[in-house]
Amino acid sequence: MSTVTISLTELRPKLPEILNELKKSFDRCVITRRGKPEAIVLSEEDYESLLETLDILSDRKLLREIRKAQDELRAGKGISWNKAKTKLGYV
Repeated sequence: MSTVTISLTELRPKLPEILNELKKSFDRCVITRRGKPEAIVLSEEDYESLLETLDILSDRKLLREIRKAQDELRAGKGISWNKAKTKLGYV
């Protein structure tokens, strides 16, 4: 993943090309005006992922559950992926 910086003037004629590239590679594009960053363009999928991450990080109960699960895994209390799939009915 990389960040591309482009001026507003350069962006206008290249917008379709840049949107295709963003969708394909999850890069971010910083748009500048008069040499200063003004906005960031990212793929819709990358944006949705960012919102989901923010939702998780803002949910204290969920974060406690995640930390507890991580502690349990470190303590060897986890189960194998195959056992989990079987338990959930995927096998």
